[in-house]
Amino acid sequence: MPESKSSFLVNIPMKIAALAAIALSVFQIWQGITAEISAPVFRPIHLSWVIVLVFLTHPLFSSNKGGFAFKIGRIVDTLLSIAIIWSAWRIAKFDYDDIMFLIEGVGEIDKIAGCITIVLLLEATRRTVGMVMVAIALLFLGYAMFGNYLPAAIASNGFPLEDIIRFHIFSTNGVYGAPLAIAAGVVFIFVLFGAFLQVTGAGNFFIDAAFAIAGKYRGGPAKASVISSAALGSISGSAIANTVTTGSLTIPMMKKLGYKPEQAAGIEAAASTGGQIMPPVMGAGAFVMAQFTGIPYSEILIVSIMPAIIYFACTLLYVHIMACKLGLKGMDNYEKLMVVLERGWHFLVPLVLITALLMMSYSPVLVGIAGCAAILIASMLRKHSRITFALFFEGMKQGAILALPISVACATAGIVVGVVGQTGIGLQFTQFLIALSGGYLFSALALIALAAVILGMGLPVTAAYIVLSIMAVPTLLDFGVSLLAAHMIVFWLSQTSNVTPPIALAAFAGAGIAKSSPMRSAVQAFKLAQGFFLIPMMMAFSGLIWVDGEVASFVLATLSTIALIIAFAGSIEGYMFGRLTGVERIIWLVTAIVMVFGTAALEIGGMIVLAGLVAWNMRKSQSVATAT
Repeated sequence: MPESKSSFLVNIPMKIAALAAIALSVFQIWQGITAEISAPVFRPIHLSWVIVLVFLTHPLFSSNKGGFAFKIGRIVDTLLSIAIIWSAWRIAKFDYDDIMFLIEGVGEIDKIAGCITIVLLLEATRRTVGMVMVAIALLFLGYAMFGNYLPAAIASNGFPLEDIIRFHIFSTNGVYGAPLAIAAGVVFIFVLFGAFLQVTGAGNFFIDAAFAIAGKYRGGPAKASVISSAALGSISGSAIANTVTTGSLTIPMMKKLGYKPEQAAGIEAAASTGGQIMPPVMGAGAFVMAQFTGIPYSEILIVSIMPAIIYFACTLLYVHIMACKLGLKGMDNYEKLMVVLERGWHFLVPLVLITALLMMSYSPVLVGIAGCAAILIASMLRKHSRITFALFFEGMKQGAILALPISVACATAGIVVGVVGQTGIGLQFTQFLIALSGGYLFSALALIALAAVILGMGLPVTAAYIVLSIMAVPTLLDFGVSLLAAHMIVFWLSQTSNVTPPIALAAFAGAGIAKSSPMRSAVQAFKLAQGFFLIPMMMAFSGLIWVDGEVASFVLATLSTIALIIAFAGSIEGYMFGRLTGVERIIWLVTAIVMVFGTAALEIGGMIVLAGLVAWNMRKSQSVATAT
């Protein structure tokens, strides 16, 4: 039967998009290996390619709107694609050494190209990320242009349009600045690596291994969810994608075992969000951190290991307490770990390889490319995991498609970063935040956490981290927090919007699978993910970020953070080995607070008190069990 005109208009652009996405992946790998194209040329090419793909895959009007509107939308998208390609060509061929540029600035044609680039970037951001980020970028651009009309305390010079275009387009300070450089380089490659993990079946191997490890224990599927999300989350680059991917398997199994639907959704959301802070990849934000701080990624990776382990231990503790309170048992049917390993041990080789190479401070882009090659080679080692050319090209396509919102979000975040640098508003914001906090570090942390949650309601995690780090890190530095600790605190707090009501996107995604109340699921996720708030506090008040020569303080901070989480869990859940009375819960809570704000002596004293409380609760629960 011949294809209708409407389906033709839908299918042809999607086929073009698939070819363009595969070609983009090939181009990114080639550039990563050869570095043949200079940054002022490569970044406009990458961004224009991404924006064209956005217009192809996110049309102005969906096919459901009706034939005529959809046709008009496709015509508009075609014209917009031509416009962004022309603009990128003008920007890529621009001669920065031209004496007229140095004397007179940007010409009229190039000014038009710059305006087109900003407008179409914001449109692509609207289609993939949402209006909130567009509004933030417009707010900052408005401040740069009309800041001279504001009160003196927050005023800027007010820059003409030509200066805005010159700074944000014809330099590496705005749209084509550091955020896009990272997204177009290392982040794209590791997103591609994650796509290959999925198409080769490596993702399913990690999930199976998690069930083999934790399935037999109380609440086995929930604990397997935490373990598998830790393994896959750092590579997927998205807490929501991880929730949907692993949650489609783990959430139904948790419900079947006896967890309430909102608990199952909350567990998966908290675990999947935690994947973004788990080495070796840690999503995209850690690479941005390395660029902003100038600290080698290998060092960031090392100091991130212990906080990430503590976070997942916190989540597992809550999962275990829930299982005990509900009287749940382990799974009856689960594969033995050795069986799973025998079937998929070869998928561990690429992860070991990229971890070793990152630790050896090789270029992250080349490490990512090596990881992509390794996962493909590993899949070919065993007959049951060999992939076809169709799956290979599917991985190439999916890698590019998954990277689209990251690239446009980082380019738009570059506008915010550029305005902060151009106007100097960052210093004013720091002074305002210090004044509002009353000069107390805890108050400043609370305000930064609130800002992180609000920003995260409309921004992807990486974009939220970029914006927040530019504005908030100087404040933490003024309080005496080290550079790495300050960025790590902001990085962790930037994850919280996925699990914090009223808009907790990862929890809402989990609620859709669990068929539970989104808000109740968000509350459960918030409770399970409290490590995102407690651990940054210990980074600020204690020595949880390890520094050379400070082993004793790091060990004390690690032990006190673990004790703090146990104390909070017992107080909130009213349960450890057995139920706690109201008075006992208050004592546990006070012990936790002392360990946050106390001196080293009080931290040690708090741990001793907590050990006694835990021993007492264990003995009491054993006595109750014996009596019954």
